[in-house]
Amino acid sequence: MPKLTLDAIDRQILRHLQENARIPNVDLARRVGLSPSPCSRRVRELENGGVIRRYATLIDPGAAGLPVSVFVNVTLDKQIERNLEVFESAVTDLPEVMECYLMTGDADYLLRVVLADLAAYRQFLMDHLTRIPGVSNIRSSFALKQVTYRTALPLDRAEAGV
Repeated sequence: MPKLTLDAIDRQILRHLQENARIPNVDLARRVGLSPSPCSRRVRELENGGVIRRYATLIDPGAAGLPVSVFVNVTLDKQIERNLEVFESAVTDLPEVMECYLMTGDADYLLRVVLADLAAYRQFLMDHLTRIPGVSNIRSSFALKQVTYRTALPLDRAEAGV
C-alpha cells in the first residue's frame, strides 16, 4: 500500500478527529475550510490509506474496575525468531496486556498490563506470563500515579520536523 502524503488540510482533519472522533462531517468540514463532500472523501482516503486505523472510546480504567497499571519487562532465554513469535502470539491473546513493545536494552519486551488489584496481577503472572515458553526473566514496576496520558499524536511536531 503506497504511503499517503499528508497536506495541511489532512493534518487539520486528523487534529480534529483526534480531539473528537464523533464530530459530524458538516462540522469537521467547516472547521477545516472544506465543503462536506470533499471533507468526507478525505476522511475516507485517510481511513483506506491506513492513516486512520480505527475509532475507539477511551474508558477510565479506575471507573471500569481496572485501576492497577503494571509495566513489565520480559527477557527471553534466546532472541531467536521462534521464541519471539511464540511470545508475541501469547501476549496478543491476553486482554490484560494493553501494549507490548519489542525493545532494545536490558529487556526484550515491555508490556503495559491493567488489572483490578495485586492479587489479579499475581494470578496473571502465574497463569500466563510465567507459562510462556522461552521467558527467562520478568521484572514488574507498578504505576503509582498516571501523570499524563495522551492518545493524540503531536501532528504539529511531525509537520515541522521537530
